[in-house]
Amino acid sequence: MSGTGAPGAARLRVAPGERRETVLRPRGLVDLRGREDAELTLGYPPDAVVVVSGLPGSGKSTLLRRWSATVPVVDPRDVHLACQAVMPEALPYAVYRPWARLEHARRLRAAVRRGGPLLVHDCGSRPWLRRWLARSAGSRGRELHLVLLDVGPAEALAGQRARGRWAPRRVFARHCRGLDRLLRAVPRPSATAAAPAPVPEGGRLAVPAAVAEVASLVLLDSASRGQASARFEPDAQPAPDGLPAG
Repeated sequence: MSGTGAPGAARLRVAPGERRETVLRPRGLVDLRGREDAELTLGYPPDAVVVVSGLPGSGKSTLLRRWSATVPVVDPRDVHLACQAVMPEALPYAVYRPWARLEHARRLRAAVRRGGPLLVHDCGSRPWLRRWLARSAGSRGRELHLVLLDVGPAEALAGQRARGRWAPRRVFARHCRGLDRLLRAVPRPSATAAAPAPVPEGGRLAVPAAVAEVASLVLLDSASRGQASARFEPDAQPAPDGLPAG
């Protein structure tokens, strides 16, 4: 079973009296918005670079904490705090922001070069960074995958309120515009659909042109966000025909 935008491969593990677990191996567009009927495990290749994007307050950090038990994470917030710790308290962040961004890029480059699985926390409003990551990963035979949290501005603002940390209004508005541009290129799943959308010739739905550099785009919302987990495994490759396995 798979959602709109069928993944490269999927299988169900169902035991009597147990909750269903769906194992998905993302390839192309994988739309899991509205899925709350199963536990979702995303299986990625062992050296994949997975970028988690969404509005500030959408739950990226919470998701990454669940996924990062054995996988390193590069988070610009960590760089911000590290720079802040060595700067005078009265010095505004805007003054040393260029240094922080340079340090973040350096950490990303080093992490990609080290190899192995990698998770990246990103706001998604800088396409050039995603393209640079794709080139850097691709030069080492690695794939770039994108997970996008589509929870809407109201829920993202509620998330900021809950954590007690607010994105500047101008920055938040920029993120909203960038996310809207991307989501407009993605077909919405039908609320009345009784079955997944058909898989086109080639075995998968293509990612939107705006993110053509990624091997897969997984869309999560507040319903599926809490069900999703990720693992990196040697056999996490799509089925040749892109249809559900098993």
